[in-house]
Amino acid sequence: MTRLTVLIGVLVVGFITLTSTLFTVQETQQVLITQFGQPIRVITKPGLQAKIPFIQNVIAFDRRLLDYDSPGEEVILGDQRRLVVDSFTRYRVVDPLLFFQTAGAAESGIRGRLGSIVSSALRRVLGNETLLAVLSAERTRVMADILREVNGEARRFGIEVTDVRIRRADLPEENTQAVLTRMQSERERVAREARAEGAEVAARVRAGADRERTVILAEAQAQSDVLRGQGEEGAIKLFADAFQRDPQFYQFYRTMQAYREAFGEGESRFVLSPDSEFFRYFRDSTPVPLTPNPVLPNPAQAPAAAPNPAVTPG
Repeated sequence: MTRLTVLIGVLVVGFITLTSTLFTVQETQQVLITQFGQPIRVITKPGLQAKIPFIQNVIAFDRRLLDYDSPGEEVILGDQRRLVVDSFTRYRVVDPLLFFQTAGAAESGIRGRLGSIVSSALRRVLGNETLLAVLSAERTRVMADILREVNGEARRFGIEVTDVRIRRADLPEENTQAVLTRMQSERERVAREARAEGAEVAARVRAGADRERTVILAEAQAQSDVLRGQGEEGAIKLFADAFQRDPQFYQFYRTMQAYREAFGEGESRFVLSPDSEFFRYFRDSTPVPLTPNPVLPNPAQAPAAAPNPAVTPG
């Protein structure tokens, strides 16, 4: 029983010693071996490795890309604009020994220093750039300058920064309203200019239409006057020919027209002497001899309203 106990104890001690001696390095890891707190060697190849048990310790570092999100901070640009920048950084540990000597065994020890490096680089580079450069296609060049400065500082800690990006770039809250007001004023100015140009074009079109209307009316009035003059000329000539053929009948006809216009409404009043020539045909009912086959004017060609004839002595 005593031998069995001793054998079991030897096996247990052997197992513990073996597990403390052998260790595995993963493909995503790189290992630093320390002895009494002092670094001894660095192992970067994956596989089964060995160390002195109980004396040497294994510190593993991730060899993959790591992310660090910087909190948003206010930066003053080269044109004195203020901008709240929210960035992130991607890095990897390339020198475990230097990383252990400068930042410690934990990867969290580098985050505070990396945040200071990124913040300083952002302020230096963006302090020489304008807002338009940060928000335009030149942003790629700006980020390359920031990456170069951050990487130059980060190599002192055994890490390599592969990328620095600005996730968001916003104006401070106190400046946002001013910018929005300025944008609104600019849009209103553009709208006023557009309305003014539209009103100018409308006035020009309206003036052209009024001018064409005036020209068309004037030409129509001129043509109407010409036609009216030609018609009146024909009517006067026709009446003159008829008057020359039978003057007595023409005088009678014109007198009858004057009676119709004077007494047509039935409410006309005249203050005349009984022997007035206007009532000549009322006093003298002697028939007037007519010229055989007189040529009378065509009523369709006569004017609608002929002037009243003058009173002719009988």
